[in-house]
Amino acid sequence: MSGAVWTVDRAAEVLLEAERVRRARGPITEEWPELDLDTAYRVQDELLRRKQAAGERVVGVKLGLTSRAKQRRMGVDSPLTAWITDAMVLPIGEPVPVGELIHPRVEPELVFVMGERLCGPGITAARAMAAVAAVHGGLEVIDSRYADFRFTLPDVVADNASSARFVVGGVAADPRGLDLAMEACLLEVDGRVADSATGAAVQGHPAEALALAANALGERGIAIEEGWLVLTGGMTDAVHVRPGTSVVGRFTHLGTVALQGV
Repeated sequence: MSGAVWTVDRAAEVLLEAERVRRARGPITEEWPELDLDTAYRVQDELLRRKQAAGERVVGVKLGLTSRAKQRRMGVDSPLTAWITDAMVLPIGEPVPVGELIHPRVEPELVFVMGERLCGPGITAARAMAAVAAVHGGLEVIDSRYADFRFTLPDVVADNASSARFVVGGVAADPRGLDLAMEACLLEVDGRVADSATGAAVQGHPAEALALAANALGERGIAIEEGWLVLTGGMTDAVHVRPGTSVVGRFTHLGTVALQGV
């Protein structure tokens, strides 16, 4: 495709091929500097359309750049959104298939199960929280299609926010009974604490992140549907996972979630 004109379809094809052959590439913006955020979301939606055509089913959305420090680094003031499908779900106890991925990393998340449809604009954190049926601890496996996780904001949006796999813990809690800003997680790698954080790392409170996501999606005519999962964003920096690596997230009230690389 050398010398070909860049389009939404071409960008989606290039990213899907990188995922399929498990080979990282340079940022698309190095070859298509005109790629802006709106077009990047069109690439993301085209990626989803192709995955659905192949039989995948949407099960929710994920948020990226929910850390204010990361937002400042990327020059944005709101999280980005991306799609999660049933093909990304890892059942509890199932290992991470490292050989199917490029350079996977793992980060702990607070995961919402939606009890009501949520559609922006105008969604507040309180309204967002009222629409949540349950909260779980979880671990997300991210796997950028770009070499060394090096990308601009449009690049990572087009790449569906580095989505790959995720596992949702078995403890379901009523979020109204928890202070989610203070819900802590210890992240252990091979038995040693690698990092720790609380829910406040996620936009100050994960409900704030959910509200921002609902409003951003609402601008595109998309609602967060009842029954969907929402991965609210990494609480800590992501850690590498390789064959044999054990990653465990120990949450204050949401139990323990573990992954093993194979």
